[in-house]
Amino acid sequence: MANLDDIDRKIIAILRDDARAPIASMAAALGVTRATIKARIAKMEAAGTITGYAVRLGAPGEGAGVRAIAMIEVEGRGTDRVARHMAGLPQVRSLHSTNGKWDMVAEIETDTLAEFDDVLRAIRLIDGISLTETSILLAPRLQR
Repeated sequence: MANLDDIDRKIIAILRDDARAPIASMAAALGVTRATIKARIAKMEAAGTITGYAVRLGAPGEGAGVRAIAMIEVEGRGTDRVARHMAGLPQVRSLHSTNGKWDMVAEIETDTLAEFDDVLRAIRLIDGISLTETSILLAPRLQR
C-alpha cells in the first residue's frame, strides 16, 4: 500500500468498516468531493491496493459454530497434493502456505464440535501430513 496519503488511508478505513458506504457519505466525512472519492477508489483498485469487497456472515460466536486455525506440517514435497485434498473439504474456509515450523495454515469452520472433530480426524489422515496443531477461535478482539 505504497504512495497512500491520509485521505486514501481514511477511505480504506471507512471501506473496512462498511464496504457499501455511499460515496457521498465518505465525501462528506472527509471534506472532499464525491468525484475525489470515486477517483481515489478507482486508482487504488487499479493499483491493486483494493482488490475486492467482502461480505461478513455474522459475527463469530453468534451462531457461527466452531471456528479454528490449524497449523499443518507436510512431509517432503507433498504440499500441493495435501492442498488439493484439503480444498475438497467444505469446512476448510481458507488455506495458506506459510514459513517457519508450519507448512500450511487452514481456517476451519463447522456447525458443531462433533463435526469439527470429524474434520480434524480427516485432515490428520491425509497422506503426507506429519503433524498438526489446532487452536479454536474464541471471542474476537478485532474484526475488519
